[in-house]
Amino acid sequence: MLSPYMSPIERVWFYGLRILCGLILLFLVLPVLVIIPLSFNSGSFLVYPLQGFSLQWYQDFFASAEWMRALKNSIIVAPAATVLAMVFGTLAAIGLTRGDFPGKSLVMALVISPMVVPVVIIGVASYLFFAPLGLGNSFISLILVHAVLGVPFVIITVSATLQGFNYNLVRAAASLGASPLTAFRRVTLPLIAPGVISGALFAFATSFDEVVVTLFLAGPEQATLPRQMFSGIRENLSPTIAAAATLLIAFSVVLLLTLEWLRGRSEKLRTQQPG
Repeated sequence: MLSPYMSPIERVWFYGLRILCGLILLFLVLPVLVIIPLSFNSGSFLVYPLQGFSLQWYQDFFASAEWMRALKNSIIVAPAATVLAMVFGTLAAIGLTRGDFPGKSLVMALVISPMVVPVVIIGVASYLFFAPLGLGNSFISLILVHAVLGVPFVIITVSATLQGFNYNLVRAAASLGASPLTAFRRVTLPLIAPGVISGALFAFATSFDEVVVTLFLAGPEQATLPRQMFSGIRENLSPTIAAAATLLIAFSVVLLLTLEWLRGRSEKLRTQQPG
């Protein structure tokens, strides 16, 4: 907040920092804002000025067999990969948070390594692993690798939620006769649910937007929406790609709003836990 007791230099720093942050934000968001009007252009080229308003490229998107197949594949792969990432990531986070064993830091580094290892290396390694098994062009390999890419996000968000978790609640449930599974289902899971769901949303977004691994593991019948967009840019540049990109932007905004709502709910639940 701007104080009336600020010196001239402090005022310059106050306003300058905010102007700089605004310019950086504009620089990051401007490419996204530029593509949206092009999806409503009546012309056949991705150029400004717009020639008119039209929804024909959205009609082409939903009427195209290739785009619909890619969208269907994304809807198949992303939820399946998210479920796997959510289950294994949550179990790993609980084990790493509560457990105390030699090499714990090494295990943590290994399970979150897909976040830092270049995706192209993961794609090549996955292809070399699955190809000899006859799973090079299959949904199974694609879902498994997408799940591996999503697990680190679940582990990080769930581990952060568990940092403020009151384990006395679990002990109280056990003292009342609840089995470990019942205590987890009735006590632990409801309290860490915001973290689990947040991680699942990150995993879903990662899978839904992934293109590099898909180029290595997916054949024409398994092409997802990002790969179809990549192929369209290389082979036949059409404003239909702008329509697909606008739909993905709208989907990403919905995910971000959901994550923000979950973050607020997680903070509220954390403050309501008894000491």
